[in-house]
Amino acid sequence: MSENKQTVNVTVKGGYQPQVVELKRGVPAELTFTRTSDQGCLDVVHSDALKFKTDLPLDQPQTVTIPTDQAGEFEFSCGMDMFSGKVVIK
Repeated sequence: MSENKQTVNVTVKGGYQPQVVELKRGVPAELTFTRTSDQGCLDVVHSDALKFKTDLPLDQPQTVTIPTDQAGEFEFSCGMDMFSGKVVIK
């Protein structure tokens, strides 16, 4: 993480690792999701609160930009909302 941009890699395999991502408020941020297992409904990740939805092809990193203008806790989850993670902006 630099002062200009925050980047976090999230592995998608039976859930999300890490499950909780902490970011600094006001610093541009990106999450890169890489699905390493073809299990279930983890082929999509979305967040209504953070305004993103993206398909996760197997073994192909997918990057989404996260708005960091507001502090708080924001959930993201798989396509069926069975697995979830959280972005905490401080």
